[in-house]
Amino acid sequence: MAKTGKKVKKIFVLDTNVLLHDYKSMHNFEEHDIIIPITVLEELDKFKKGNDIINYHAREFTRELDKLSGDKLFNGGISLGKGKGKLSIETGKPASGKLFASFPENTPDHRILAITEHLYLSHKERPVILITKDINLRMKAKSLGILAQDYHNDMVQNIEDIFENVRINDIVDGEVISRLYNGVEGVSPEKFGITKKPLAHQYFIFRN
Repeated sequence: MAKTGKKVKKIFVLDTNVLLHDYKSMHNFEEHDIIIPITVLEELDKFKKGNDIINYHAREFTRELDKLSGDKLFNGGISLGKGKGKLSIETGKPASGKLFASFPENTPDHRILAITEHLYLSHKERPVILITKDINLRMKAKSLGILAQDYHNDMVQNIEDIFENVRINDIVDGEVISRLYNGVEGVSPEKFGITKKPLAHQYFIFRN
């Protein structure tokens, strides 16, 4: 009898810009498997030198990868730890006729697409998802029927958090609002119904 209710492990393919944004991103996908295209490693090499934050992330990811070095990175993958999936490096793959017809240029993005497409066609039983902060690359992947998402781990997950320190006042005199925008002098907070000292990082929306 076939087993039911088993959670299917996803395969996430990480683009270069994700690792330049967060070098620890490969640890943030729970039990799912992570694929780093060989093209991404080539791209990261270009960013190792420099003092910008992306250069720091490029160097730190290389150090993280060095801790996991071994033949299994290219053959079956290496575990990222208890409760985590495996990390693998995928070598280059030829573009399919469909991909080449739409994107014939030999660019890093298109080589990453070719690797992702190969995984998508080879693992029909598992969702394969390209993670990239490049909206154009996401659109290209979707045009090929491949799932693609932005990297959201560092974003606010609960929209209520965004508005936690927002106060809305709907009874402000329109003339007072005009004075705020048009005048060179300040306007007393009391005119806006603010009777207590605002909290740090508190925001106000005034409407009439």
